[in-house]
Amino acid sequence: MLREGGCFLSQETYYLDNLLDQGLSGRPVSPEKIMFLLNLNKDEDLEKLFQAARDRRERYFGQKIFLYGFIYFSTWCRNDCTFCYYRRSNPESNRYRKNVDETIEAAVRLKESGVHLIDLTLGEDPFYQRQKGFDDLADLISQVKRETKLPVMISPGVVPEDALKKLAAAGADWYACYQETHSKVLFNKLRIDQSYDARLHSKKMALKAGMLVEEGLLTGVGESLSDILISLEHMSRMGARQVRVMSFVPQKGTPMEGWRTSSRVQELKVIAVMRLLFPDRLIPASLDVDGIDGLQDRIKAGANVVTSLIPPQLGFAGVAQNSKDINEGYRTVYEVIPILEQMGLTAASPGEYRSWVNREKDKLRESNYKTKGA
Repeated sequence: MLREGGCFLSQETYYLDNLLDQGLSGRPVSPEKIMFLLNLNKDEDLEKLFQAARDRRERYFGQKIFLYGFIYFSTWCRNDCTFCYYRRSNPESNRYRKNVDETIEAAVRLKESGVHLIDLTLGEDPFYQRQKGFDDLADLISQVKRETKLPVMISPGVVPEDALKKLAAAGADWYACYQETHSKVLFNKLRIDQSYDARLHSKKMALKAGMLVEEGLLTGVGESLSDILISLEHMSRMGARQVRVMSFVPQKGTPMEGWRTSSRVQELKVIAVMRLLFPDRLIPASLDVDGIDGLQDRIKAGANVVTSLIPPQLGFAGVAQNSKDINEGYRTVYEVIPILEQMGLTAASPGEYRSWVNREKDKLRESNYKTKGA
């Protein structure tokens, strides 16, 4: 036992308190110490971790939270991922491909509701994987950008380098392409017949093209804590400006349909550790896993972006939970704002988000210029 401030502390509590102080001060945290944080399981220790993450977030972002509109405009996909409801061979999936007018209508409604970004997401749709299809995708980005005047994220899966350049030139500010895991063994079980290296390379090419990158991982799919640690190291080296973690939700009609749903505690711990490691990055609290009911826990763990806001009654789906809370109107800015206010937080303005994106893109351009000239 150690004595501090007139109280006796266990060796573990003393170590945790000092480690969190180290994380808050910005000093490097060793892999061994990250593993210690990921192994925490006592309620009082977890609350200390989450409080430290909130303190770190406030230092960089104040009380402001960003809001992302989500438009899943094509659920067709050429891949057969074992975890995904929209895998190629799943007969249970609801397939659709929204046209340009439908997509723009959804984007405008999201803009009017108060979101800060439009996330255009699709499976690796064979239609868009054709060369002309990338021209169509670039045109869609241009039109959404013109109609909403908001930053745009594009999530098309793995695409060639020349296509990434087209998407960036069309106005895409972000490229999201989740590795899910940085264990090649686990990757090959989740994303069967896909190239780990090609997926990783696409994000490097997107950065080179001038787009900010979001990287993400799944928990509850058979990963070890060492796998999570490796993913965090990859995210750091890559320079991803947005990093996310989501809990796996078993999907009907997939090989993992009978997989046991994992505790959300692991996801919350990873969010908090991400905030300590990447204090100036964006970390989402997705509504796509537990809907509006899961929002507070993720924000309390250190997230500063609410994602998967979807306009109701337009026939657009989610990913992990393809219909949860959507047509009821719960996954909207209107429902999210009161929850944030109850927590002493507030939604940022679109201008504040745009300024953040522009600053980060300026830094990326400077980095690319230095790399090119080196």
